[in-house]
Amino acid sequence: MSPQLQQAARYVLDRPHDVALLTMRQQARNAGVQPATMTRLAKHLGLDGYDGVRELYGKAFRDGGLDFARRADEQVTRQKLRGDQALAAEIASSFATQVAGLAEPETLSRLVAAAETLARARRIYCLGMRSCFPAIAYFHYVTSLVRDGVVLFDGLGGVGADGLRNAASDDVLLVHTVRPYTRAVVEAVDYALARNVPVVAITDSAVSPVADRAQHVILVSVDSPSFFHAMTPAFTAVEILVALVAGRGGANALKALEETEAQLAAFHIHFDPKSRERPA
Repeated sequence: MSPQLQQAARYVLDRPHDVALLTMRQQARNAGVQPATMTRLAKHLGLDGYDGVRELYGKAFRDGGLDFARRADEQVTRQKLRGDQALAAEIASSFATQVAGLAEPETLSRLVAAAETLARARRIYCLGMRSCFPAIAYFHYVTSLVRDGVVLFDGLGGVGADGLRNAASDDVLLVHTVRPYTRAVVEAVDYALARNVPVVAITDSAVSPVADRAQHVILVSVDSPSFFHAMTPAFTAVEILVALVAGRGGANALKALEETEAQLAAFHIHFDPKSRERPA
């Protein structure tokens, strides 16, 4: 695409509601391009004109593909008609298929390449917000058991990703973000790249705002019969990365695990059934 077409395309990707609701001329003005550029974009996509683009987005908007409230309404109706068990089975089946997709050769290659970058990094900065936080927190927790230098940005006190100011080119930033993408995560990725810090991104689309910036992109599905995103594929991808990074740690990882287990035992972190007082 020419620079002008790229500018128009980015607008279309970033502002789906505008595409569905505003006229072509209004969109062109907002995108900072000529109206003819919007028409050329549509034809580049194989459509007769820009009305075709607006119709696609309008249909998605009417069908509830762009907001949780509409999807929740659809789920409630389907759940009443088919029953709880049918919905649960549909969700489980959907997630199983998505997880199986992570074993595709191309995805496996991406996971291995990302793990190599993570394993050799001096420090791994971990960032995921809102629904994307748990998977990133899991990566931080487990990887911290086998190596030093794993930093979690949890937003405590509103400091966000302030710690990135210490990042350098021998570090790496691991992020997880899915639509609707959290602005602070995208900005953190831009900041990291400005400091020549490699980025590993777990995201849901090749046109995600972090996908074209990351050195490694791991695509995970978020489609779900539920009203909310599927997070299971992302968790599975993270668990794979954790295992690969730990395995690459070799003897150092084993030593770190032994020290971790010794500390946990010293502080009596885990429940020991042998220590329970038995009733008389």
